[in-house]
Amino acid sequence: MRIVFDTNVLIAAFIARGVCHQLLEHCVSHHTLVTSESILNELREKLVDKFKYTPETAEEVDKLLRSRMSIVAHAALASPVCRDADDDNILATAVAGDADCILTGDKVLLVLKEFEGIDIISPGEFQAYETSR
Repeated sequence: MRIVFDTNVLIAAFIARGVCHQLLEHCVSHHTLVTSESILNELREKLVDKFKYTPETAEEVDKLLRSRMSIVAHAALASPVCRDADDDNILATAVAGDADCILTGDKVLLVLKEFEGIDIISPGEFQAYETSR
């Protein structure tokens, strides 16, 4: 399965080391993870600005993810779907990466449920989703 992790799930994986951390480790081993420069840039910025990671530590996180994820280039969506351009970048990454699903905690994205045939699910829903495929 090809999966896009929203930035908020990646942040939770590194900050809390709970469900999202376990999910990231599982998916790295069993699936193909897809990301983009826009997701990685947002992740680095938030780790430094909001969570007070040093730029060097944020860069280490970036390098680790790059070594385990497929990075795709994405074009802007034909028309905006969400008010937040970062949310549209998640959707565009999933489309460009031919993803099966997006894992997110973002309520705006979760309300969509799917976008262009790509399922949008929360981390808590992933186990049941994975089993059903």
